[in-house]
Amino acid sequence: MTLFVFGINHTTAPVDVREKLAFAPEITASALQQLVSQTTVSEAAILSTCNRTEVYGRLTLDAVQIGEPHLVVAKWLSEFHQVTLDQVLHHSYFRQADQAVKHMMRVASGLDSMVLGEPQILGQLKSSFSVARQEKTATSHLIRMFQSAFNMAKYVRTHTAIGENPVSVAFAAVAMARQIFARLEDQTALLIGAGETIELVARHLHDAGIKQIIVANRTLARAEELAHEFNAQAVLLADIPDYLAVADIVISSTASQLPILGKGAVERALKQRKHQLMFMVDIAVPRDIEAEVSELDDVYLYTVDDLKDVIDEGMRSRREAAKAAEVMIEEGLVTYLESERSLDAVGTIRDYRQRMEAVRDDELERAMLLLAKGEEPQLVMQRLARGLTNKMMHAPTVQLKKASALGDDQSLALLQTMFDLNKTL
Repeated sequence: MTLFVFGINHTTAPVDVREKLAFAPEITASALQQLVSQTTVSEAAILSTCNRTEVYGRLTLDAVQIGEPHLVVAKWLSEFHQVTLDQVLHHSYFRQADQAVKHMMRVASGLDSMVLGEPQILGQLKSSFSVARQEKTATSHLIRMFQSAFNMAKYVRTHTAIGENPVSVAFAAVAMARQIFARLEDQTALLIGAGETIELVARHLHDAGIKQIIVANRTLARAEELAHEFNAQAVLLADIPDYLAVADIVISSTASQLPILGKGAVERALKQRKHQLMFMVDIAVPRDIEAEVSELDDVYLYTVDDLKDVIDEGMRSRREAAKAAEVMIEEGLVTYLESERSLDAVGTIRDYRQRMEAVRDDELERAMLLLAKGEEPQLVMQRLARGLTNKMMHAPTVQLKKASALGDDQSLALLQTMFDLNKTL
């Protein structure tokens, strides 16, 4: 049997293809059961995100021997999602054995992500593992594969700066806020807009411990939806003047063609704040905050261009960290393979011991019967010794003769080493 990964991601397939092959959470469990019951896949887990769909699993020996084992999963995906096989094959990749393990380690560590080093993928991978464990489609081999990937991801993040520097606009904005304020927990943030970028900003602020967040949006329903997720307050854009004075942090990202905040509004808010510092980030293009706001004292105003330098520096740092991470993964892969080989040896040793114990028990039972019949103990012991020797020697003797007849010097040398035949008794 062999481990494998079959998948598509942001580098191999456009979004319209990724959408067709995605697995919603509510169908993943049944998909796993179908995969292991209807194909030669014996263990399986499915990772499905906006940027990738990957099937991790283990193929039976029959599937590997037939050849082109990737077709097993490709055909199943094609039928499950009603997508042509040609389309699946055109946009997919297949890794097996050690390369499959290495791929999972890279995914878990954020090295295969659209945003290098992003941490969300590790949580998504853990969720896919949890579902597979719950459905009992991930057992011994796949469990060890996932655990090795998780351990590697933790090691990479502990020993490199792969996730420490901002590489997204949302992350960079919050990182700059951290530099301005000693304790974000004590600040109030006003977020203008409710799109994907503002949602990420809210998530980063929430993770940083900020307790007071106000979400202002053109439609109240969307603001309330976002506010509910982060225990925030939802208001309309028209209400911004009523809340601006309490905002220590203002981050704006809307699709408005005209500025939402002017110099006068900010100036009035500063007077109410008694000129307490205000940090503002305008991520929008066109800008949401008038450029003249930067002329005001007690205001730090940054635009998306100002964040670009922070993001570029973060990417350079992450690329350097990624080089070190790749080396760690290569070393971790060697350790994993050594561990797997040792487990194989344990199984072989167990089987060999069981066979020898069966031979021992058989010969001992025969000897006990002879003694019960009154046979001479010395003769019974000699017969027991000969019986044990002959039966234990039979299989190795047959294999030695075969190896010698075939000129298999490697097997002969291995057997000599195993039985320590080079030493003089």
